[in-house]
Amino acid sequence: MFFQNPDDLHLFVDKGIVPKTVKPVLVNGSGVNIEKFALAPPKLSPVTFLLMARLIKDKGILEYVEAARLLKQKYPMVKFQLLGPLDTNPTAITQEQIDQWAEEGVIEYLGETDDVRPFVANASVYVLPSYREGTPRSALEAMSMGRPIITTDAPGCRETVIDGRNGFLVPVKDVSALMSVMERFILEPDLIAQMGKESRIIAEEKYDVRKVNQVILHEMGLIGE
Repeated sequence: MFFQNPDDLHLFVDKGIVPKTVKPVLVNGSGVNIEKFALAPPKLSPVTFLLMARLIKDKGILEYVEAARLLKQKYPMVKFQLLGPLDTNPTAITQEQIDQWAEEGVIEYLGETDDVRPFVANASVYVLPSYREGTPRSALEAMSMGRPIITTDAPGCRETVIDGRNGFLVPVKDVSALMSVMERFILEPDLIAQMGKESRIIAEEKYDVRKVNQVILHEMGLIGE
């Protein structure tokens, strides 16, 4: 039985969901194709934040919008982008809400896409204030392309960031903390390239899909050591 983060593994073991005859295996998410998601220089002027996700509240979208609203008052040139499809989940964000944010001038909604790479290339910092994940593929893709990550100190999310090295961790649903670390990138733009390089290194060392697949295939007995 494969798990993408240690929190889920321990939860399933503690609850007795994993049979004693089954070996729980921790893998580094589903990995990322580091060649397809190649390193790209970050956009620095203006500083541009990007959140990519299904448009549901559990992804921290409301917190992202509120932080953007407050920061926009101080830094009107900074961009706050949102990319992702509408959803039918009970906690889904509606098109009306998105339109309202856009009319307010807080959020730039980019719609949905089959290829996120041009949008990541046009961003400075990737933000995912999610409440919980397995391992967020969107964060791995942004890391592979050399973007700093702002995410929550929550299961699945915290594994993608070494706090202060390739980005920052914030508490779940904490708009003030989120706004504070976003502002750091606005005030200290040199951090963007510096932390983005670290994200790429972590992606290569830990999340390269070839390494992840090798672990899975080995544990399944399909390949040797």
